[in-house]
Amino acid sequence: MKKQSSYKFLGAQVDALSILDLNLLIEESIGKNEKWIIANHNLHSLYLFHNDPKMQAFYAKAEYTHIDSMPMVFIGKLLGFPIKREQRVTYADWVWPLMEEAVNKGWRVFYLGSKPGVAEQGASILRQRFPGLQIACAHGYIDRDKDSQENLSTLAAINAYKPHVLMVGMGMPRQEHWISENLEYIQTNTILTCGACIDYVAGVIPTPPRWMGKMGLEWLYRLLSEPRRLWSRYLVEPWFLCTLLLREIWDFCNRSGGEKEKAKPLSIKLKPKKAILIMQQSATLYEENKY
Repeated sequence: MKKQSSYKFLGAQVDALSILDLNLLIEESIGKNEKWIIANHNLHSLYLFHNDPKMQAFYAKAEYTHIDSMPMVFIGKLLGFPIKREQRVTYADWVWPLMEEAVNKGWRVFYLGSKPGVAEQGASILRQRFPGLQIACAHGYIDRDKDSQENLSTLAAINAYKPHVLMVGMGMPRQEHWISENLEYIQTNTILTCGACIDYVAGVIPTPPRWMGKMGLEWLYRLLSEPRRLWSRYLVEPWFLCTLLLREIWDFCNRSGGEKEKAKPLSIKLKPKKAILIMQQSATLYEENKY
């Protein structure tokens, strides 16, 4: 699949992809017998991306980076990019059609992550819902040192299973760091960073009502559910991202003539009041990421 909907804003490159598009990409990587990372961006990952060189290196290795953030969709649209609501894909929605596709296409799936017992609990639920699903798992509470016995044993288990799809759910940025450090040793076709995906399936973490996700309010549900763990993510990090947005608005307002970017924004002028409104909206549209 050619990259026809790739956009750069808030300092990062993203691909506007639907669930159908993502499933087709997995099928393509398997058909070509290539190893692809399909990453995702939300406001939390953007904050980490701009403050962690390892995260920048990880995203540079990713073949595609889909949008897992309704606030990012809103911001992209405000900046003039033709991003659709269905091109915000979160694993709370994607895991079900992904597993259905895995059964239909005979894909083997390996899930690495979650606390001991949770991964198997989630995998058992998925097997019951999707008879014939080939899924193996291992918990993510291991010594992540590259040469540790636990890490080597985990890699051996993954490669012995020969999965078409490897889902890594250790939370950001641990999962991205682990993939980067072990990429050359992983034998699979598609690597997905899926955060708390299986925790949602297992019921360990309550799944936000899907209408809240569509309205960009999933962050509020998660903040109320886990305030001690998530307060900084949703109440502090967005202010850093506001500076990025203001920079985008400044460049947008001052762009005139010259060579346009591949993804051309709409030709509109933003008045100061409009710029302030966008800043305020970005400060309240926090993020609903997975861990």
